[in-house]
Amino acid sequence: MTRVGITFAAFVFMVSCAVCVAQAPAAAPAPAGPVGPAAEVQAAYNRLKPNVLKAAEKMPEADYQYKPTADIRTFARIVNHVTEAQFHVCSALNGTTVDPKSVPSDTADKATVLAGLKASFAACDTAYGALTDATITETLTLGPVKRSRIGLAWGNVSHDNEQYAELSTYLRLKGLVPPTAEK
Repeated sequence: MTRVGITFAAFVFMVSCAVCVAQAPAAAPAPAGPVGPAAEVQAAYNRLKPNVLKAAEKMPEADYQYKPTADIRTFARIVNHVTEAQFHVCSALNGTTVDPKSVPSDTADKATVLAGLKASFAACDTAYGALTDATITETLTLGPVKRSRIGLAWGNVSHDNEQYAELSTYLRLKGLVPPTAEK
């Protein structure tokens, strides 16, 4: 066989292989997990939760009363605000009432503030875990407002994201790296 013949045979072989590969069935994509509106809000909540908890854990106890200027909230107050809001929303989703004593004082120590935050996440774990595509449109009353289950759930996620941004700013002002910026 001549050099041209060998080159041509190699070319034909490679083209044949490419055609065979192109005609092979595509590999099945990895399972993505549950889908649908309820699963989407549950996933958003589950991505957010560790960030808020880690931010609250990361700030030293001595800085829980820190506030950048005199006219804004302390770090502890922001954490307690998340706790308070979550208890209100998730209690409504769970069909329970909020115990006002479940939110610690803004001057409580770090361990007490963290315990309140973790308890509010436990209430929300139950609430988000119970959401289904069949129940998300049910209307609930939260104070003077009527909202759908999914509206309340997404509102809570949105609110917690906003508060996490504030917690992150306070951490940065204290020279600490927020959880979502850690490498």
